[in-house]
Amino acid sequence: MANQFALLRQRRFAPFFGAQFLGAFNDNLFKTALVTVITFDALHWTTISAGLLNNLIAGLFILPFLLLSATAGQIADKFDKTKLMRIVKLMEIAIMAVAAIGWYTHSLWLLVAAVVGMGAHSTLFGPVKHAYLPQHLQQNELIGGNGMVQMGTFVGILTGQLSGAAMVAIARNGDFDLIAGACIAVAVLGWLFTLAVPSSAAADPNLVVARNPFGEMMRNLRFSARNREVFIAMLANSWFWFYGAMLLAQFPVFARDVLHGAPEIFAILLTAFSLGIGAGSLWCERLSGRQIHLGLVPLGAIGLTLFGIDLYWASTAPMPSLLLAKQLISGAQFRVLADCFLLGLCGGIYVVPLFALIQTRAERSHLSRTIGGMNILNALFMVVAALTAMVLLTAGLSVPEIFLFTALLNLAMLLLLCLIQAEYPRALRSWLLGLWRRRALVE
Repeated sequence: MANQFALLRQRRFAPFFGAQFLGAFNDNLFKTALVTVITFDALHWTTISAGLLNNLIAGLFILPFLLLSATAGQIADKFDKTKLMRIVKLMEIAIMAVAAIGWYTHSLWLLVAAVVGMGAHSTLFGPVKHAYLPQHLQQNELIGGNGMVQMGTFVGILTGQLSGAAMVAIARNGDFDLIAGACIAVAVLGWLFTLAVPSSAAADPNLVVARNPFGEMMRNLRFSARNREVFIAMLANSWFWFYGAMLLAQFPVFARDVLHGAPEIFAILLTAFSLGIGAGSLWCERLSGRQIHLGLVPLGAIGLTLFGIDLYWASTAPMPSLLLAKQLISGAQFRVLADCFLLGLCGGIYVVPLFALIQTRAERSHLSRTIGGMNILNALFMVVAALTAMVLLTAGLSVPEIFLFTALLNLAMLLLLCLIQAEYPRALRSWLLGLWRRRALVE
């Protein structure tokens, strides 16, 4: 049987993959460019603390997920998903045009408004993206397909972050034409990809879209909660976004104030974390034997705690007065880089089986709305993460201490997950026994 990469040669997957990859790329090119400018050139833009502003931007980006995900799920169930992809990509082009005006006029708050707009764009695209896969893939392809999508998303995040940081470094005298032009060009290319995506029939064309998004939000969550195992998987998935938001929002200040590095150090940390997520997502197909194996969820969560704690210890070691890229890659501080990669790896292993479980066990006619409900929870958890980080920073905790706090909190959440859903620890024991038997046979 062909592996997951064979999907990239098939029309049912490849154009969709390209569109979602470019969406993740553009989100992060734009956000990273803005955050890098604020962190390393703050005085020319605002008097607000860079740490607080970076967490505020992270929170504002995901605020539309909280407010609009239920309605987005309804829309995705009612209409052809391919047509919706094309509309959403046209919306992305318009938002990037607004952002271009912000770059040209040096208007921070116009750029922040574009951040909110990109959050709304991603909110609308999320239910379409995850409900598209089970319409076009067989069940035994879902782990591989989800792994490819997660890999593509985080490679898009990685390359977007690197491109955003690099473009800021290239910019001179406030000239951000390259960033503005690149964001618009990528949005147009993403729209062109959607033109080749095959039609995806509406799951419930007679559905009446609710006018009150808040009422629909509560109905959506109540409906999702009826399926206990799916709802627990949704909460577990959202926890990963809390964890990631807590870490990634601190990376710019961590690179500047703890590691004493230039913007390229921030970019290298993002590279390591994103490559780790991509590798972990792809590795899931091999680890699970192409089955939806929930034992990988606690396995990944254990790694998130262990390497989060180690990142704290590595960060408290003595640092040079100016950390160079070569020292981070091959010197005494390599441990920090390795921890970032391994955190990403464990995150990919943790999250892919949860997506596959939700896609296969949720009611098919309500799948987009279930994904919308998950996005509501994701947004809520990420808003809480942004607020928590701001409170901890205001209370005087250092960035490494925030890493430690998050890792220990993750351990508590893992124990809670295993207590309320015994299927996860049982699946982990089954996976470990299978691994031990395979090794015994080889020996």
